[in-house]
Amino acid sequence: MTPDDERAELEEANARFYRVFESLELPLMEQVWAHGDHVRCVHPGWCMLAGWEAVRRSWEAIFKNSHEMRFSIGDVHAYVEGGFGWVTCTENILSETRGNISVTSVLATNIFERSAGGDWLMIHHHASHILTGDPAGRGDAEGEPSG
Repeated sequence: MTPDDERAELEEANARFYRVFESLELPLMEQVWAHGDHVRCVHPGWCMLAGWEAVRRSWEAIFKNSHEMRFSIGDVHAYVEGGFGWVTCTENILSETRGNISVTSVLATNIFERSAGGDWLMIHHHASHILTGDPAGRGDAEGEPSG
């Protein structure tokens, strides 16, 4: 398999994760994740969840409280190194929770491992809200504080 083929497979695994997310179906989400103690997840505003059982419970809670979730994924960059791959992207999300509709964008890093069967399974999902301004607090491009 060429590096381009591997990246294409990884990008498809990433796209599948978002299609499953939109489905709000826990059994489908269980299929895209590895189920080990090494699994990690950070949803926006949440603490890090460690191990498949904690991650599974988070998806159960999210799906239970969501009526609709739609994603438009942009700025996708996929990388493969051996049996691991990672994707960075921007999630543009339209959601309805408890009758409230919201639109938001978050930055995400999704890490996958190749299973014994050859499938890419997610082992880490980290999504963070996009901050405005200079995230490093450097001020202008010369590194001088602004204000």
